[in-house]
Amino acid sequence: MTLTSDDIPTRLKRAAGELFAASGPDGTTVDKIARSAGVNRERVYAYFGGKEGLFANVLGDELLAIAEAVTLDAASIAEIGAFAGKLFDYHTNNPRLQRLLQWEALVFGSQPVPDEVERRKHYQHKVEVIAQAQRDGTLSDEIPPGDLLFLLIAITAWWSAVPQIARMTERGSRTAAAAGRRRRASAVRAAELLALGHRA
Repeated sequence: MTLTSDDIPTRLKRAAGELFAASGPDGTTVDKIARSAGVNRERVYAYFGGKEGLFANVLGDELLAIAEAVTLDAASIAEIGAFAGKLFDYHTNNPRLQRLLQWEALVFGSQPVPDEVERRKHYQHKVEVIAQAQRDGTLSDEIPPGDLLFLLIAITAWWSAVPQIARMTERGSRTAAAAGRRRRASAVRAAELLALGHRA
């Protein structure tokens, strides 16, 4: 089968996404990505400038997908529990995003990450939505808006990021499905308590 120029970057990103999630960028070679995608290794450089550019592109696609799937705006901010539930569901169904973010943290440490300026704008928009809701009394202002956003992400995503700890802290759920329902309910309620304070 002959690949078109549109097929090649898609195949490279698909192959790289699986490899990066499993082994991180440092544990994945250009040769391995190209082999998995069924293309010449030079295509990685031609389309993405190298492995680092490809990793940034793969993670960027994942972040765009969650941004489109789980929105937070002035119209929905009062339903903070629903937002938390959607975040929980997304991370449960898409664990690759958490793996890629953890690899990114390991590789870059405290240094700026690729596309940090644009990504910061995305998060700061959500922070400002929370800040406005705190100013108008929709949300409690006990927790600074940036910290509140981070905490909401943490309590909804960490279950899928470290499933071994979730398993070891488990009590009383007989099935994985029952555990998942209970965890989701706990994450939603925790979000409401954090964001709404005594009104929750």
